[in-house]
Parts: sequence; C-alpha cells; structure tokens
Amino acid sequence: MEVKKVTPTHGMSWYIKWVATAFVIFGAALNSFDIEPYNIGCLMVGTSLWLVVGLLWFDRALIVVNASILAIYLAGILSYFYYTGLPPV
Repeated sequence: MEVKKVTPTHGMSWYIKWVATAFVIFGAALNSFDIEPYNIGCLMVGTSLWLVVGLLWFDRALIVVNASILAIYLAGILSYFYYTGLPPV
C-alpha cells in the first residue's frame, strides 16, 4: 500500500515548518527545565513560524490554533515581565 503525502515538500513552507518544529521542541525542553523567559520566547518563535505555514497552506486549523497559542504566549511573556519587574530583553 502506497501512502501519498498531502503536504508540499522542499518548498519554502517545508523549510519553515521544520525550523518551527525545532523551535517548539527546544522551547518545550527549556520549559521542562523552567528556563524563563527563554522558554516562552522560543515557543513564540516556533508558533509564529507555524502560523506562517498555516497562512501559506490556507489551513484554517493551523491558523486558529497557532494564532490562539501565540496570543497566550504573548500574555504569558507580558505577565512575566510585569510581575518580575524586569525590562523586556
């Protein structure tokens, strides 16, 4: 049985999605070791890149999920800097 891929390969979106995936994995690792605020920053970059991929693919599910997560991360980073009193880097 042959499995046919649906997503584009080796185009601009292909490279963006793999860079985004690396950022999300690295951000999750930073998050597991509670390395703030770099964890949120790294996750924001990965999520932003996945949002770009969703826009390039016209995939509403990717757009909605990543735009929502990006807004949550943005609220989290603003909250971090507000409660710690540190200036944004």
